[in-house]
Amino acid sequence: MTHSDAYQDMLAAVQAFHDKHDFKNTGGEDMLYRVALMTEELGEIAECVTKGRDKQVLAEEVADLFILLIGTGIAADFDLKEAFWNKMDKIMQRESKMINGRIRVSEFREK
Repeated sequence: MTHSDAYQDMLAAVQAFHDKHDFKNTGGEDMLYRVALMTEELGEIAECVTKGRDKQVLAEEVADLFILLIGTGIAADFDLKEAFWNKMDKIMQRESKMINGRIRVSEFREK
């Protein structure tokens, strides 16, 4: 099955999922609940990586998290695409540092 690469189509698909299950009126858009679900999905991603699961399983778990992130934008009524590009503009301006042998790109503050 082929699907669109357009974010707008992904957003519409997640909105349809929310509508199908009436998330707005049944607790599915509660932010604390959504954070718990995202934490659960992140744990499943960590398990895939640490236990060497198949790449397809990892991809499915990452997709679950991505769907939750898009849904959080819907639930909190913000434009995730706009937030993404605003954040990308910020982080592209940042310097990087090697910390404990790994690259970090962050807002480094002097102590």
